[in-house]
Amino acid sequence: MDQFGIRDAFDIAIAGLLLFYLYRIMKESGTINIFFGVLAFIVVWLVTSQILELKLIGSILDQFMGIGLLVLVILFQDQIKRFLVELGDHKRWRFLKAMFSHEKRRHKSDTRKYVLPIVYACMNMAKTKTGALIVIRQEMSLEAYERSGDIIDADINSRLIENIFFKNSPLHDGAMIIDHDRIRSAGCILPVSHDRDIPRSLGLRHRSALGISQATDAFAIVVSEETGGIRVAFRGKITPPISSTDLEHRLSEIMADD
Repeated sequence: MDQFGIRDAFDIAIAGLLLFYLYRIMKESGTINIFFGVLAFIVVWLVTSQILELKLIGSILDQFMGIGLLVLVILFQDQIKRFLVELGDHKRWRFLKAMFSHEKRRHKSDTRKYVLPIVYACMNMAKTKTGALIVIRQEMSLEAYERSGDIIDADINSRLIENIFFKNSPLHDGAMIIDHDRIRSAGCILPVSHDRDIPRSLGLRHRSALGISQATDAFAIVVSEETGGIRVAFRGKITPPISSTDLEHRLSEIMADD
């Protein structure tokens, strides 16, 4: 019998890490029960086909395994895409990027140039209880969501943001998408989260913000129309109401790493 060595430990560690990332992503997207169901099916297949060597049930499960992989890729293409994006996140491999890239990080003053108009607009809309939903792209493309609204392609400007979300504006009900320091589109339709843990006091804007953060790696800002509170959604989680200072700090980190 072969001895358990460093290579075996390394193999188990990598498999465990991949399973942990899949578990975390599917938990954030509300599909954790399906994850456990698939995991249980794989365990049953291994026991019956590989360990007990039951030919009939093993051959049936083998057929399901062959087709099931394709079905899972189709059903969970968003989660798989997000998993690959997180795996290749430049923040995790920043030291390698510094070795092979000559790009310089954005200067702090340049970052504030784009962050402050967003923060000022959110502050003013919070005071007047003007509902707003602003989505800031990270690594994953938001082009499909951009096309669901009206293309604007304008510089980031606090007055423009406030005018778009003004109650009588035809675009105020949808989401605004910001991509690479530009307001790309407004009035966009986003996926709605069906997470049962969301408080009932949170409306459609908050569910949409959480939904886009579960489907992509985008950063979403919500201004409540009822309370004027500002919340942010990121990586499948939504915060309690935060201050403008905290919002500026979070935006600075996000936009400085673009």
